[in-house]
Amino acid sequence: MAKYLDPKADLTFKKIFGEHPNLVMSLLNALLPLPKGQEIKAIEYLSPERVPRTSIGKNSIVDVFCKTKDGRQFIVEMQMYWSTNFKDRVLFNSAKVYVDQLEHAEDFTDLRPVYSLNLVNENFEKDIPEFIHYYRMVHEKYTEKVIDGFHLVFVELKKFFAEQSGKAERQPQSIAERKMAVLWLRFLTEINKNTEEVPQELLENDEIRQAVELVQESAYTREQLMGYDLFWDQVRLDRAKATEAERRYKAGLKEGAEENKRDTARKLKAMNVMTIKQIAEATGLTAEEIEAL
Repeated sequence: MAKYLDPKADLTFKKIFGEHPNLVMSLLNALLPLPKGQEIKAIEYLSPERVPRTSIGKNSIVDVFCKTKDGRQFIVEMQMYWSTNFKDRVLFNSAKVYVDQLEHAEDFTDLRPVYSLNLVNENFEKDIPEFIHYYRMVHEKYTEKVIDGFHLVFVELKKFFAEQSGKAERQPQSIAERKMAVLWLRFLTEINKNTEEVPQELLENDEIRQAVELVQESAYTREQLMGYDLFWDQVRLDRAKATEAERRYKAGLKEGAEENKRDTARKLKAMNVMTIKQIAEATGLTAEEIEAL
């Protein structure tokens, strides 16, 4: 029985989409809002490291970076856990790629759009039912008026998986007409170390079957598998740090709110215009707590 690695890991993700042009083209065509007739038919890989032009610039690295013959550039990122500054990083990297075109462009009119596809293994838009989020520059009132420069797409993988498994507490987002989008998202969310049998509908598609073969454990060296395990150790460590930071932040907010209550009660008590009972009702503190101030 074949054993499988998780395609979301850094090692496997870059092997699938950073070394096989047909697979990254399929993924981009499936998940990006490309107009009919503008699908990607050929790509060229570029260095994922964006080196700054000056010594004071900021260096950045993306998972996969490629472009088409007509100059459109595409960034693909796999993010294991959500952070509040991730959208800022996506915008920064996209803007950097857009500006770097000026090195080769004759005029501003030569600038081509930048597409950024970001697959996130956590839910971050909890008040929005959809799992695919598309951002672009549009007129505030007349949304059909568009500045064509940046196309930022975020996909919440866990929200998609919940919808597919019938566990979603919200209306499903219909992408049934985009079969390849569903297949790629199923591949990313269903294949992992616990997979014993790959669903037949995934294997029936040539590109998905190729991707499945690329995540078979037997395709990797011992050293690569050690790096794979270290990646997941780091993910768990980073998630634990993020959870602890959030816990401390919430604890700080709670303590700050309690201190504000005590401060208000202390001032009201000093003014001697309200009874202890009235101060307790106004602040939510007990009479004993107010007496001790």
